[in-house]
Amino acid sequence: MPVRWQQRLLAVATASATTFSSAGLVPAAIAAPRQPPPLPSQPASPTVQEGGTLVINGRSQEARWRWVGPRARPAQQLWLTLEVLQNQLGVSSRSLPDGSLDLEWFGEGLKVPPAAQQALADEVALDALPLLQALGVRMGTDGQQLSLSLPSPNLVQVRSSVQGAGRRVVLDLAAPALVRQDGSELVVDISGSSELQAQLRQLGLVSRSLGPGLALRSTAGVPQRIFTLGQPNRLVIDLPSGGQGSGVGSTDPAPTPISPRLQALLGRGVRWDRLSRSGVRINAVRVEPRNGPLRLAPLPPAGGMEGLLTLPQLAQQTQALVAINGGYFNRVRRLPLGALKQNGRWLSGPILNRGVAAWSGRDLPQFGRLSLQEWVSGPDGGREPLVVVNSGYVQRGISRYDDAWGAIYRSLSGGETALLVRQGVVAQDFNSQQLEQGVPLRPGDTLLVGRGGVALPWTAGSRLSLSSRPSTPLGDADQVVGGGPLLLQEGRLVLNGAAENFAAAFMRQGAPRTVLASDGVEVWLVTLEGENGAGPTLEETARLLLQLGVRDALNLDGGSSTGLVMGGSLQVKGRGVAGRVHNGVGLVQD
Repeated sequence: MPVRWQQRLLAVATASATTFSSAGLVPAAIAAPRQPPPLPSQPASPTVQEGGTLVINGRSQEARWRWVGPRARPAQQLWLTLEVLQNQLGVSSRSLPDGSLDLEWFGEGLKVPPAAQQALADEVALDALPLLQALGVRMGTDGQQLSLSLPSPNLVQVRSSVQGAGRRVVLDLAAPALVRQDGSELVVDISGSSELQAQLRQLGLVSRSLGPGLALRSTAGVPQRIFTLGQPNRLVIDLPSGGQGSGVGSTDPAPTPISPRLQALLGRGVRWDRLSRSGVRINAVRVEPRNGPLRLAPLPPAGGMEGLLTLPQLAQQTQALVAINGGYFNRVRRLPLGALKQNGRWLSGPILNRGVAAWSGRDLPQFGRLSLQEWVSGPDGGREPLVVVNSGYVQRGISRYDDAWGAIYRSLSGGETALLVRQGVVAQDFNSQQLEQGVPLRPGDTLLVGRGGVALPWTAGSRLSLSSRPSTPLGDADQVVGGGPLLLQEGRLVLNGAAENFAAAFMRQGAPRTVLASDGVEVWLVTLEGENGAGPTLEETARLLLQLGVRDALNLDGGSSTGLVMGGSLQVKGRGVAGRVHNGVGLVQD
């Protein structure tokens, strides 16, 4: 997932790791016959501890962390990944046009500029110490392990109100609490009486005791929004339409099992292999798409390209019986970074000549590298190149966006200008202030956005035409999913990080992996996890797949994004937690 932090994208500075050095000492001058003054004491140099295990209120998981400060003293900085803050603690975040992060947790705020965002392994990280200290989180290290703890407060009361077509449920708490999302459940470290839990159930939130808290599951579907407020401390859950239930028939609090629909297909056209090879745990779901019971499909988010979901939420939204996570995305801005095409329409264009899988109908996917060349021609016959389509990958030049991006476009970098093209004619121009506020995109609209000082050489009333040409026939397929790097092609190892603009460090590291592959007959949806370590390197992944008989393979996003959903049940969590992702690849019924 290096793209999430390395491609903070021209408009955003990529932060390097903080380094520390001891202060130098200059000897004092000696004026005879007096004795020299004593040398000033040298300040203790901060030490940096790093580890890969995080224990939150007694729950252990794999997650990178960095502790900065003198030994045996409180931390001066504590770097945690954005994924942990959002999904394991309950911190809300939003990105600002300059690339800053605006965090909020039970009324406490923290603004993090781009220069204060670093990388831990393959994740975006920031110094979370101010937020943790403000809410009284206790912290400590023991070797490779970091422990965080916060007492479980009482649930004081439950309130609800109608919000549009849905229902808002508010949990009033005696103090801040840890909130984490685990698949289809929301785990809140609180204590609640049986009467209050009964009220939650009547409102569509079934609860069960789990460790120091309660696990809540919505009977109405995926919550639309979850956030916290302070003074007083509240947890707010927005449920979709139908969120209030009678509680009848919804009292079973057990996690979602594999659906009967998928159970009936396992061994009858759908094969699920669980293997162990060379210290790597492998899950491979296989189906013959031409004649099998399920077909391969990209799984984009509903309603536009901005936003992240857990993989179970994405599978539910797209009605996929089997799902793996898809391509790369910018975790800060929650936007796609790579190819995603559905039913002949580019939802997000390819970048950096990276690997893709492409198919039409029930054909087997084809694999290769892909770029997309586009131009806009004006009335004078001159033409200007376009650099990206519907993408969170920001480059100097002209990019285009349409309503597949979402109902509104807001600027992704400073100083942007734009032209709105409607029915082939420039209808309106926008300055940077207007773009920061947002420009509505209607079906049929095209917004041409100029970045990095590149001028848009057309005016209102100019008639424009668009031409597009993919670098290979893969770009003509109806469905395209991007990732990278390409691992295997026609039975050959073709791993080449430099050809797809991946950093050398990313190519060398071990991590949980997600792969879309084919053996020439069946399509494979694969996850790979280390049994006693971080996971395989990309080369190790490719060689393991060759041993299993795979001919073509594309690496997708990995690390904490790696996941496998089988019939609504989350079977694989890349680093032990249900990370949020932008898109996926799945098997659906016609």
